[in-house]
Amino acid sequence: MSFGGPQWPQEPQQGQQGYGQQPGQQPGQQPGHGQPQGYGQQPEYGQQQPYGGQQGYGGPSPFPGAQAPFPGAQDPFPGAQGGGGTPDWNALAAASAGRSRRKRWLLIGGGALATLAVGAIVATAVVTTNKSNDTAKNGGGAPTGTASPIGTPTPEPTFSSVAPPPPPNPMDYITDPKKDRAPLTVEGLFPGKQMSMDKRPYKKGATSATANCAFVTQGGLGAVLERNGCQRVLRATYVKDGVAITVGIAVFPSEASALKAKTQATGGIAPLVGAGVGDFCRATVCLRRSNSIGRYAYFTQAGFANGKKVSMADKPVFQASDDLGTFAFNQIYARGRAQASAAAGAPGQ
Repeated sequence: MSFGGPQWPQEPQQGQQGYGQQPGQQPGQQPGHGQPQGYGQQPEYGQQQPYGGQQGYGGPSPFPGAQAPFPGAQDPFPGAQGGGGTPDWNALAAASAGRSRRKRWLLIGGGALATLAVGAIVATAVVTTNKSNDTAKNGGGAPTGTASPIGTPTPEPTFSSVAPPPPPNPMDYITDPKKDRAPLTVEGLFPGKQMSMDKRPYKKGATSATANCAFVTQGGLGAVLERNGCQRVLRATYVKDGVAITVGIAVFPSEASALKAKTQATGGIAPLVGAGVGDFCRATVCLRRSNSIGRYAYFTQAGFANGKKVSMADKPVFQASDDLGTFAFNQIYARGRAQASAAAGAPGQ
């Protein structure tokens, strides 16, 4: 509510009469007669004054001697006559010009503030942009490549799309006689003066090699070897703690023939005596085993050096048979691995 100006009519309260009728006004009484409401007392803040409590500007007051609703309030049009005479147009023009000047200054001041705000936003944007540029300039991203001393990019390494050939398989060299061409000797298969398996040392005794495969066998093994095309047998004897073991490696023309010899094996390899090892496994019970890998079949015969019969409870004999069989397998496979490695390093391979 603005002080000194006309106000909107108040909603009628309960107990008041309808619009167009002043409180205390008799029906049919003309407005302006009787006691006016709201004049002569200070209105409460927020209470609406009846619109039209004061007649139009320039007209005589309907209540001579009544004071203004708000004592001390200035006339909104200074210089205008309060009677019914002609208004002071010069005073009104001056008041209008003053209001225009104040409005213009307000607009100018608001424009200046808006300009300052826009300037602050632009300055912030510039600072942010410069910060972003500094970050990019000082290493915001990793370089895509290295530069040579003369400033030109070094080429990226290239790789051939052709896959290299797989390394040679050692089994191929102990299976195919055309590839298995390395020298085959007793010392190559049974090197040194002893062998050790899992820290169990075995002293090597006598060794032998022969192409008469049946001559170095017992029982029906000789016939099996000859029937399957045995080409050569290489033997060695090892001893440990009163147990003697002879291992014989037989060579065949193919993997299939070696596998048949293992499957058909009967009897066993003949014990090889000498070099400090006496006769064993004759007219007694010994442990015989057979196996094959590639075109090689290998056989073991283990027993006590003093001729004692072997029983199922004699674990040292079984352990010695296992160790010498594993040793023979490893030596044959090592032969194939050595030939495969030599072929891989040879030119043109």
